[in-house]
Amino acid sequence: MTTATQVPFVDLHAQYEQIRTEIDRAMRQVIERGDFIHGSAVARFESEFAAYIGVGHAIGVGNGGDAIELALRAFGVGRGDEVITAANTFIATVLAISATGATPVLVDIDRASYTIDPAAIEAAITPRTRAIVPVHLYGQPADIERVLAVAARHDLVVIEDAAQAHGARVGGRRVGTFGHAAAFSFYPSKNLGAYGDAGMVVTNDDRAAERLRLLGNYGQRVKYEHAVEGRNSRLDTMQAAVLAVKLPRLDRWNAARRAHADTYRAWLSRRVYTPATRPGVEHVFHLYVIETDQRDRLRAELAERGVHTGIHYPVPVHLQEAYAPLGYKAGAFPATEAAATRILSLPMYAELTKEQIEYVSDAIVAAIPELR
Repeated sequence: MTTATQVPFVDLHAQYEQIRTEIDRAMRQVIERGDFIHGSAVARFESEFAAYIGVGHAIGVGNGGDAIELALRAFGVGRGDEVITAANTFIATVLAISATGATPVLVDIDRASYTIDPAAIEAAITPRTRAIVPVHLYGQPADIERVLAVAARHDLVVIEDAAQAHGARVGGRRVGTFGHAAAFSFYPSKNLGAYGDAGMVVTNDDRAAERLRLLGNYGQRVKYEHAVEGRNSRLDTMQAAVLAVKLPRLDRWNAARRAHADTYRAWLSRRVYTPATRPGVEHVFHLYVIETDQRDRLRAELAERGVHTGIHYPVPVHLQEAYAPLGYKAGAFPATEAAATRILSLPMYAELTKEQIEYVSDAIVAAIPELR
């Protein structure tokens, strides 16, 4: 038995301790310059993030939800349209669709990868369908090539929800380079996290990029001259400075997460269902999600041993009160609903130690002695 006694779900302080000097310097420089809105750090990080992803444009916005909404609006999605996305996602994906005035249309997931089922997309298309928002969930890229094939057959816009998949790849290409645009969240616990809310839209479409910059800055090209009905959704300069320090380390941090996932799998695959990685993709394990029909008992026993866990997501979007008007009922999406009753997210962050993983794994093995 290891000596670890407390394992947090995420430890943001451990990461900060590694980069404290650079972070403190970057934040102090913003304060000294006083360029808090659209400061120089924003342009720098936008340029560096665009180069990292491999796209022509990166436009900073206030958060990941705004990123999805503004990307959809930049491609003309609005009232009267339908937008298809996965039932198994954080509600922000669907709220962003609603915010454009469009109607969210939910579909089920592939049970093994937890990501949107391309065949289900095809079946949900109507004459009002305008766009698809595939979600690269838990750090696992969706089956984006099949999604794109469906979209091409029906002339649909594809906006990738990459809020949990910073740096993930499909066939060597980073997610965010496949659709018409992609949305990223830099919520603090993400693989690339800010110290507050922050988001980004990436695209290779020059006209969409120009419109995105207008939409997120009150619709203005110059101050007090408003070309479109925009709003205030800007990447904070302080957050951009923090993210610019972290970005060069992202691939190394993601590699550490994959190594942790391999260690978990070696310890746990005979006790619980461990995550599967689709062939040809590079998973970045924003979350490490296991499955067991003993989920609630296991979670309680882990808590008693000081192991903090999460459930992503216990109530699917279609069963949330907020989306009751869409008319979906229990049983509408069997794969999503089955996952919701069985999934448990284990501690996962780059700074997690082998001792901590061993402690978590020992606790699970003790609670579930054989595959259930």
